[in-house]
Amino acid sequence: MVETLRSVKQRQAAWRITWWWLPASVFGLPLLTALGLGVAQAADLAAWSALLADSQFAPALRLSLWTGTAASLLALMLTVGTVTRLHGTRHWRTMQAALSPVLAVPHAAFAVGLALLLMPSGWLSRCIAPLMGWQSPPDVATVQDPWGITLIFGLVLKELPFLLLNVVAQFQKVGQGAELTRHLQVAASLGYSARSTWLRVLWPQLLPRLALPLLAVWAYSFTVVDMALVLGPTRPPTLAVLAWQWLQDSSDAVNRQGAAAALFLTAAMVVAALLCVASVFALRGMFTQRWTRGDRAVIAHPSAAWSASGSAPWSATSAALLASIYPAVLALLLFTSLVGVWRYPSLWPSVWTDAAWQAVAQSLPTLQLTALLAVLSASSGLTLAVMWMELTPLHFDRYALLLACMPLWVPGVLLVGGLYQLTLWWRVDGTVWGLWLAHTLYTAPYAWVALAPAYRSFDVRLEQTAHALGAGHAAFLWRVKWPMLSAPMASAFAVGFAVSVTQYLSTQFIAAGRLSTVTTEALTLASGGQRNVAAAFALLQALLPACVFAAAWWVGKQASARGVSVGVAVAVAVVNTPTAVV
Repeated sequence: MVETLRSVKQRQAAWRITWWWLPASVFGLPLLTALGLGVAQAADLAAWSALLADSQFAPALRLSLWTGTAASLLALMLTVGTVTRLHGTRHWRTMQAALSPVLAVPHAAFAVGLALLLMPSGWLSRCIAPLMGWQSPPDVATVQDPWGITLIFGLVLKELPFLLLNVVAQFQKVGQGAELTRHLQVAASLGYSARSTWLRVLWPQLLPRLALPLLAVWAYSFTVVDMALVLGPTRPPTLAVLAWQWLQDSSDAVNRQGAAAALFLTAAMVVAALLCVASVFALRGMFTQRWTRGDRAVIAHPSAAWSASGSAPWSATSAALLASIYPAVLALLLFTSLVGVWRYPSLWPSVWTDAAWQAVAQSLPTLQLTALLAVLSASSGLTLAVMWMELTPLHFDRYALLLACMPLWVPGVLLVGGLYQLTLWWRVDGTVWGLWLAHTLYTAPYAWVALAPAYRSFDVRLEQTAHALGAGHAAFLWRVKWPMLSAPMASAFAVGFAVSVTQYLSTQFIAAGRLSTVTTEALTLASGGQRNVAAAFALLQALLPACVFAAAWWVGKQASARGVSVGVAVAVAVVNTPTAVV
């Protein structure tokens, strides 16, 4: 048996040494090539001169910095406040259960629904119209306002659940939950309140672990296009939207100016991140002195007494009000999709119609293409993630993380320009295969991040037992490992599916106007006057990932309900496998 295990390990080690480069090459080469082509397109002095001389450049840059920084900081502050005040209460589990459904709502669909809620003729305006005596919509820019307040609000509502989910993931790591409880108990025995313990002990440990999620939040908020097209200012727009408009121009010189703007966005994002890191190091001494001073008094605040008691009634209420926006947005999308005639300031339409859904039914090829692309790219992304974790050692994951995060950190307007050049080279622009390539470069990182914790924590003793009983590695994968990991693999597939459905920049650019998806239709219609049709497509965009997430949840529930023991799983693998090692 020992000789058999040694032989199997040697074969696997040789196999991994031979093929470790395959998943990295399949994913990394197109990605790095596209990035290089995007940078090369921006390397034009005339384009940079035109960019710096453009009257819209400076205001657009200031707007991007303001909206991106404000949204990221507000999301972080709300995350800190929510976790500090709700953790350990009866509301914490409710919030945890609500995070995944909220995150499943695509950004573009959420932006369309939020616009319908907040616009001057929207539902909120109609609710207060009788109190204000309005007979026509107020002349106030509640959506696409010049300060970008609505865009900031929308970004915060979408990034807050993402950060909370990352905090929850930190708590769920092995030993972290017990360590957290121990810190709180020790601090309480020394006379410190829970709030003081969070501020002095727990958050200084948690925030460094959230550096990568925070960077992803900052990168998205600073370079967002899809939400900015619906909620953001227009004169001027944010720099990312401006670069996107230039990249779609028919003039090659304007395209290069757009590429230069995209590269400038990337450089500005890097500089801002470095300044943030430098500020943290510069202020660490001051914060360390404050955290370790030893006094038990919490920062003077009217809520100090509440903090000591450990209850959070007003925090739970405010969190519930904030959380109610998400179902309200989805309900409003459904409501608006059925509206025919809806005169202001009436709260109820005078005419209902299903014309919007008839238009959706007539766009069946668009729906089919969206689903096909999502299935293909989610499958290929999951395959690449599994290949990486099967073919590479654990210590290689640090390099995979940098490569996987590149599509999350690099502004989409820079990457899609290079992707378009790459598809032109391969003559797949405007085709399903070109879109599949572009979508896979985004789905694979998300699938890897979603699958890696469960896959890497799989008990290697099961593999050793299966091999010792005569099962080959292929049989072990098919009959033991992958069935036992069916729930996280289904979740990773659902994440990739959702990422593909929400792709706007890559779809719009690589398709070259020949193909459209539900997302591109929803955003195109959102800028027009057909609100009911735009709402129908936005709701459909949200329903597609929701159905797949529901299927992934069902797979996980079935896997849990089966309750097949490890020994039975290994025995089944051995019984159904030839005794010779494969």
